[in-house]
Amino acid sequence: MENDPIEEKEDIILSSDNNEFADIQRMVESVKTECAKLLIGQDELVELMLVNILCNGHILLEGVPGIAKTLAAKVMSKTIHADFSRIQFTPDLMPTDIIGTSVFNMKESTFTFRKGPIFSNLVLIDEINRAPAKTQSALFEVMEERQITYDGHEYEMTFPFLIIATQNPVEQEGTYRLPEAQLDRFFMKINMTYPNFDDEVNILNRFKNQTGNADLNQVNSVCSAQELLTMQTRLSSIYLADNMIDYIVKIVHETRSNGKIFLGASPRASLAIMKASKAVAMLSYRSFVIPDDVQYVTPHILNHRLILTPEAEMSGLTVFNVIDQILKETEVPR
Repeated sequence: MENDPIEEKEDIILSSDNNEFADIQRMVESVKTECAKLLIGQDELVELMLVNILCNGHILLEGVPGIAKTLAAKVMSKTIHADFSRIQFTPDLMPTDIIGTSVFNMKESTFTFRKGPIFSNLVLIDEINRAPAKTQSALFEVMEERQITYDGHEYEMTFPFLIIATQNPVEQEGTYRLPEAQLDRFFMKINMTYPNFDDEVNILNRFKNQTGNADLNQVNSVCSAQELLTMQTRLSSIYLADNMIDYIVKIVHETRSNGKIFLGASPRASLAIMKASKAVAMLSYRSFVIPDDVQYVTPHILNHRLILTPEAEMSGLTVFNVIDQILKETEVPR
């Protein structure tokens, strides 16, 4: 995007904040360095994924096959020192394959709950739209409340708990549309596109002597769960002025009254924009939020939460077109 506040941090950083954000800067640069070992030309993707992680939000990566969606999820997971699991969604997958099931212990004549792969810190769900609604419903509780209720017992997820899901928007054979309630539980939907010419040349040069798959072992864990918790706690110290809160609410309210939008954004979207804006400010080593922060994260937070009217779709408009129009027409606080 043109106005990327993270890329422009050199112009707006305050000298008094240098020491305050020194530890965060070291951590962020370490994560970016590790990701750059395998992810070429994906700087914005890495930054957005960091925003999600700081906000403790789930990520939906959407893009055509072969543009490193799964690799990006794996690489980012490797940089955090935490448990990792992968679930490949298929049409025959059952809810118990995700959350677990009761197993009869013949020796003690009792049933024991055997936890499923969702009980991990970082969970990669590959091709999430290949499982039917019955299986998708197994994710509703754990994504929102970070717990599983099974047979009357609640099982809490350990910190951190983050789902990174991928889906292919092109292929429709054997896929199921995600319920709107589940889409709303994803903090962001990041739309990945083809690399540009120079980036693709760099990709080929990087891997021209490699015969196998990308070697994830060269990516080091540089952030512990405790360090991640400390960074998340620091978000509360980022200042958000009253006029910035009004700005966020005006944007979200416009999605509910816009004639081109059939379904607008909920208060969950307002909260997500607020949290993400504070995370962007912190990653820009600033102690306060500016309008550029809000404008940067809004398209990624709203694009999967809005449904256009049939007339708007028939006219060739996309969700991003409408969001861009709303951002242009909403008065920016000064």
